[in-house]
Amino acid sequence: MTYAGLAGLFLLSAAALLVVAAVLRRPDRSWWAATGATAAAMMGLTAVFDNVMIAADLFRFEDSQLSGVMIGLAPIEDFAWPLAAVAALPALRLLLQGPARRTEPGTR
Repeated sequence: MTYAGLAGLFLLSAAALLVVAAVLRRPDRSWWAATGATAAAMMGLTAVFDNVMIAADLFRFEDSQLSGVMIGLAPIEDFAWPLAAVAALPALRLLLQGPARRTEPGTR
């Protein structure tokens, strides 16, 4: 199995979990904005630190298992992991937090 195939399985699972959470819990715009900002930050951090770690020769990838699309020294497949985490973890939180509480006007 290639890195892309393995990463794709996790990414699809995380995306399915996100869809289920979004359908069941209907998060508001601020939740989506926070999740999107987190994804952007994680992609930026992954680009920087993956390139640094690969340049420092902390780890290597088998070239025959890569798609060949690179961002600097980092293979594009490596960006699937933080993206899967950004999709799955907020979705799990949505699903596990229970139903939204409604407050009556004038009560806290």
